[in-house]
Amino acid sequence: MASPTHRSSYTSQILKPQNRNTVFLWVDTALQQVRDQRVLTPRAAYNYGLATAAGFLAANGIVQAYDEPFDIGAGPRGADPEVAYGVAFAAAAAEAFQQPFLFERLAFLNRFPNGEAKSLGVEWGRTAGRRVLDMRTDDGSEPSEVNYYLGRYDRRADSLRWSPTGPFYGASPGPAFASFDRCLFPGHGKIKPWTMKSGSQFRVAGFYDSRSPEFAEEFDTIRRLGGMESGIRTADQSEIALFWEDGPWGITPPGHMIYIAMQLLQDRDLSFIELARAFALIGMTQCDASICAWDNKYHYDVVRPESAIRVRASAFRNPDRRVVVEPGWQSYIPTPEFPAYTSGHSTFGAAAAEMIALLLGRDDVAFSGRSPDEVLWPQLQGVTRSWTSLSHMADENGLSRLYGGVHWATDNEQGLKSGRALARHAFHSTFPAKA
Repeated sequence: MASPTHRSSYTSQILKPQNRNTVFLWVDTALQQVRDQRVLTPRAAYNYGLATAAGFLAANGIVQAYDEPFDIGAGPRGADPEVAYGVAFAAAAAEAFQQPFLFERLAFLNRFPNGEAKSLGVEWGRTAGRRVLDMRTDDGSEPSEVNYYLGRYDRRADSLRWSPTGPFYGASPGPAFASFDRCLFPGHGKIKPWTMKSGSQFRVAGFYDSRSPEFAEEFDTIRRLGGMESGIRTADQSEIALFWEDGPWGITPPGHMIYIAMQLLQDRDLSFIELARAFALIGMTQCDASICAWDNKYHYDVVRPESAIRVRASAFRNPDRRVVVEPGWQSYIPTPEFPAYTSGHSTFGAAAAEMIALLLGRDDVAFSGRSPDEVLWPQLQGVTRSWTSLSHMADENGLSRLYGGVHWATDNEQGLKSGRALARHAFHSTFPAKA
C-alpha cells in the first residue's frame, strides 16, 4: 500500500509496484538516511538493527505471533499492527539518526483511515518504540563509548600492530579518507548485541605469526593481487572489488545486504508480520555482525596490507624472500582506517546470506543485481552481476576485499565463519513462533 516518499528511493530500483508495503517503506527510509547523512558502516548497522527491531516488536506485541526475549509486552486489542510498526520504527530511527522524520510520519499515517485501530496503533507504537529505546539506553553505543579505546582492548606489542592508513587514498568521484585518520570506533565491539550473548561470542582464532610461512603466502598473494598496478588481477576481479566497495557515500555494506534481502524476499508470499520479523532478524544480525567484526578487529589489532607492504615488511623478520618492502604499493580500493582482522564485509555478507537462506529454507537461490549506489564508481554504470546462490554472493563479497588489496585472505575466511555462525544462532534462538 505504501509508495516511496523520496525520489531517490532504493525500493524503486528493485521492487515491483505490487510489492511495496509498510516494512519496505520504512526500511527504504532508513537506507536513504544512511546515504544522505553519510553514516559510517558500523553505525549504519547499529541504526538498521535498532529501527527494524523496534518496528517488529511493536507489531508483534499486537499480533502475538512470535515469542520475543525483550519483554516489550502485549499491545491493545484492535490496534493496527502496521500503524504501530511505522510509528515505532520512526521513533527508533529518529533517535538513531537524530532526525525527526516528521514528513515521513505524516505521509505514512495519512495512508490509514482515521479510527480506533489507527489511534490505538499510534499509541502502542509510541509506547513500544520508547520501551525499545529505554532498553538500549547505555548499551555502549554512545559516542563517548565507541570513539575511544578506554582500556577495553590492549594494543599489540609486536610488528603486526595496526597503524593508521597513509595519506594517499582517495578516488574521484569515489570515496576518500583523511590523511592518517584516527581509528574508527575502537569501542564498537563492546556494544550490547541483540542476538549474541556478548560481542566476543563468535571471536575467531588468532592471526598468523608474522614469521610463519602462512603469513608469507598471505603477504605475497595480496601484494600481487590487490595492488593498484596488479598484473594478475583480472578485469572481472577488478569489477568485483568496486561492486562491493560500498564506501561512505552510500548505504554501506550492511545496507547493501538489506537491499539484496528486499529484492529476494518481495515475492515470497510472506505475511506482514513474517516480513517484519524477517527484516528485524536481518537488521539485528547486521548490527551484531558489526559488533562481532569490530571485537575481532580491536582484540587482534592486525595491520592492513597497505602498511605491511609499503613500510613494515622488514620488521616481520620473515625468512621468505617474498616478504619485502615495496614503497610504491597502493591498494586498488581505499584502505579503511581500522584494523584488518577480521573483515567486516565478509562478516556482514555471510550473516545476511545465512539468515536469508534460513528464512527461505534454501541457499541455492540464483539472482542478479546492480550496485545500489552507482554514483560512487562510474565504472559500475550499467553493470549487473549474477550469483548462483546466496553463499556465492557472500563469497564474492568477501573476496572483493582481497581483490581490492585491503584485507588478508584469512580476514575473509574467518569473517565468513563468524558471520554464518552468528546468523544461525540468531535464527534458532530469537523470535520463535508461538506454540
